Amino acid sequence: MKKSKIINQNSEKFLEEYINNPSPTGFESSGQKIWLDYIKPYIDTHIVDTYGTVVGIVNPDANYKVVIEAHADEISWFVHYITKEGFIYLKRNGGSDHQIAPSKRVNIHTKKGIVKAVFGWPAIHTRKSGEEKAPKLDNIFLDCGCSSKKEVEKLGVNVGCVVTYEDKFIKLNDKFYVGRALDNRIGGFMIAEVARLLKENKIKLPFGLYITNAVQEEVGLRGAQMIVETIRPDVAIVTDVTHDTHTPMINKINEGDKKCGDGPVLYYGPAVQNNLLDLIISTSEKNKIPFQRGVASRATGTDTDAFAFATGGVASALISLPLRYMHTTVESVSKQDVENVILLIYNVLQKIKNNQDFRYLK
Repeated sequence: MKKSKIINQNSEKFLEEYINNPSPTGFESSGQKIWLDYIKPYIDTHIVDTYGTVVGIVNPDANYKVVIEAHADEISWFVHYITKEGFIYLKRNGGSDHQIAPSKRVNIHTKKGIVKAVFGWPAIHTRKSGEEKAPKLDNIFLDCGCSSKKEVEKLGVNVGCVVTYEDKFIKLNDKFYVGRALDNRIGGFMIAEVARLLKENKIKLPFGLYITNAVQEEVGLRGAQMIVETIRPDVAIVTDVTHDTHTPMINKINEGDKKCGDGPVLYYGPAVQNNLLDLIISTSEKNKIPFQRGVASRATGTDTDAFAFATGGVASALISLPLRYMHTTVESVSKQDVENVILLIYNVLQKIKNNQDFRYLK
């Protein structure tokens, strides 16, 4: 397969729509609908669990089950406290970065619809030299143009409303995809593209394939923990993002050496089943797909952990996509890397045998 054919114009149209749609942790359903509508032509059936994880299934009657997985949720904020003057203080929903908040524009999601607001911040003229205050959770606030709590509530804003940044998908130099929530809806895009390529190229797999877009990863891998019990797979290949460590102010001694454009990152660690990892590496080498290596110590911090240690142990591996500026509104990934992750998963699935036994000792 030529790499130029991996991502087409229709694919990118879906990606832009999918990224631009808010999908905060615990409120993923609108994004999940977009994703499911896109993959429906490429699957035989699907399931949706109680909390919104969506699974597209190919060969649902097969006994041997292989999962390819990403997570669907994005970090966000909750309205936590409204002052009598109408300013709004927040709590995190996932790992939202308070330092990027000042001067950002946001959408407050209410029962009445979207309410626009901004993260206010004191003007530089009012801050004395030597007395600079850094943004912190207890001093960042939203202003939605109201002068009282009553006026805020009249708009439909109440404690518990979720807040997302309004930043949109763009391209840089036709080489990078940029936007909020590439962590990890770019993963959902990649596994959807694998499903598309399998269908379009009439690839018949000897096992059941479960294309899984899980919710609530950002608050503790919760969606994966739930859906693994439903599927009870034999194999799980998880894709998520990892840090590009070649941008300024990142210590490679702490974070490792990983770079956008140099290929997927294949992780070593206790949650990673080494025989499955060896199969992925050999497939990458045979197909001349560039890859990098990374190490996870006690845990990967991704849904890999939830699959690996469930239901008596699932042979699991992690294929990560290098990403710049994680948990900001300008998360950036290389289009070439995205294509290579898709190509790698696509080829690995064709190397897994029906009822393949990945145990170390038999």
